[in-house]
Amino acid sequence: MGKEREMEVCDMEVMVADESHEKYVDTILDTIEAAAKVRGTGIAKRSHEYVAQKMREGKVIIALAGDEFAGFSYIESWGNKQYVATSGLIVADKFRNHGLARRIKHAAFQLARLRWPKAKLFSLTSGSAVMKMNTELGYFPVTFADLTDDESFWRGCNGCVNHDVLTRTQRRYCICTAMLFDPDDERCLLLEKLCNTFVKKEARKRKTDLKAGKKNPEKSGETNGKVVEYQILNNTL
Repeated sequence: MGKEREMEVCDMEVMVADESHEKYVDTILDTIEAAAKVRGTGIAKRSHEYVAQKMREGKVIIALAGDEFAGFSYIESWGNKQYVATSGLIVADKFRNHGLARRIKHAAFQLARLRWPKAKLFSLTSGSAVMKMNTELGYFPVTFADLTDDESFWRGCNGCVNHDVLTRTQRRYCICTAMLFDPDDERCLLLEKLCNTFVKKEARKRKTDLKAGKKNPEKSGETNGKVVEYQILNNTL
């Protein structure tokens, strides 16, 4: 890896997206679709307006390397806000294998916990890396019956290439694995606490490591109105 690339990875910022980030929506959707084709897995397709609206609502986590798109995830509530999903996790090819997906996933999880502290967080995924991150955060494998029965959520699976499996099994199972974080489950809360301690330590180290590099908005407090990763992890929204 060259020195220029190392600086890009070091300086990547993770933040809550807003309307100013709508210019990245098409790139995000193209990146998600391309990754699904490479993996040969299904994906719930989202429209440009759907993702843009999530940005305007403060429900998107985006990672940028300068002005270049690096990664993304979004959150949504279902069943009268009793259930929340963090979805669409993606990292652009050139920024993979540096822990960015984990940073985005943790930021999305913490944002969801701050906004809906009593909600059950769930995940449907066919990716082993996401399953591992979910487990770190306190998710446990469950049956599909343990997830939301909100029909608007399940309609989002209509665009997946594996949707026929879901319908043939009457929504009992599919290619994806269902995982759930229950705030009333002491096991989940214990794992969440352990994970948060480690993640905050990593965030503090990144701030220290950036002292000799370019000025970091998270460190200086000059965030230009953006809600950045360090604020999310430290509950200072």
